Amino acid sequence: MNVDTVFLRENIMELPEFVVESRQKKVLHVLAYVREYSTLSTYTDTVFMFREKMVDFMLPGEGKLRFRGWRYPRVLDSKSYYRFTDAGGLDSVSDRCNHYFSWSDWIGLPPEIMLPSGMARADAATDTLSGKYSPVEIWGRNTSRITVDVDVLADTIGRKWVPNASGFFVNEDIDFERFSLRLNYNSLPGEAVSPADLTAYSFNIESRGRGRGMFQFNSRNQPFFVATYTEAYILDKEYITVKEARKWERRKFDAGEVGIYEPQEAPELQPAILALIDRVNNADNDKIRVGLEPDRRLMSRNVSKRNFNIGYRALSMLKQLTGITLMRSHKNFNRKWNEFTDGQKERNLRRNLTDTVQ
Repeated sequence: MNVDTVFLRENIMELPEFVVESRQKKVLHVLAYVREYSTLSTYTDTVFMFREKMVDFMLPGEGKLRFRGWRYPRVLDSKSYYRFTDAGGLDSVSDRCNHYFSWSDWIGLPPEIMLPSGMARADAATDTLSGKYSPVEIWGRNTSRITVDVDVLADTIGRKWVPNASGFFVNEDIDFERFSLRLNYNSLPGEAVSPADLTAYSFNIESRGRGRGMFQFNSRNQPFFVATYTEAYILDKEYITVKEARKWERRKFDAGEVGIYEPQEAPELQPAILALIDRVNNADNDKIRVGLEPDRRLMSRNVSKRNFNIGYRALSMLKQLTGITLMRSHKNFNRKWNEFTDGQKERNLRRNLTDTVQ
């Protein structure tokens, strides 16, 4: 019998990465950390806001699902810091403000976007899509990342990146002076980029007007301006079932329950922002509230003590049943509200006349 020797040689094959997805997990849940810097201003007054927040998105996949989810950022937790200044030298800070003016919550995750021709299979490439007067999209790709800069105002095709904000472009009360985005994606093989590939994005918006008036901020017929710069960093994303997504949708989050988690890739805050945070955190809010004199025109009238006998209680109950008490309450509220608004109009008129004389 012939004897032979067999030698085995190790052969290692390195397979590319792949993702196995369950057919039942049809909803993409995204968690993100957001920083926003917003300014509301007129010719005399300015409100600056810095805000950190945790948000999430719920994006249904393809197919017919009885679940809409949400592309707008849902705020899970946030911290806000305001600075108020005016022409008279006022400079104050607070952690709250009655005016809602930021554009941040109106910009959601973009839909799936097709890559320019020639970039899908390239390891490194650049491409520019031109609008009528200037570039709309500037693409760049290397082995690890895809970046795209979008000028939404350059051409109407740029609006596909912000479908949730499309209604603002036809609003006659808003004039956008700047609307740009920058998005970072993982460089994965495929013909398109999707929210599942997104790692971070930022946008810069400057506008005249905000779609509605700012009561008690600007004088009548006086324009106001809004500027918002926002950075968003994707912390985590996973596919879940519709049943799990509905549980997330119904869940209510208390302030401070989630916490704010800053990613390592987020840059250090500027010294001016750190100084604002320190001022707000050291403010004595209880002392401020106690020292604030309320506007008595919005308060109920003083009522003297009455002798509540049985007859009076019966009459009071009868008025409630017939709606007389509610009707009088609405009437008094409307009268006091009209007195308050008339006073504000006279105050704004006097201030405009003073500014005109000066």
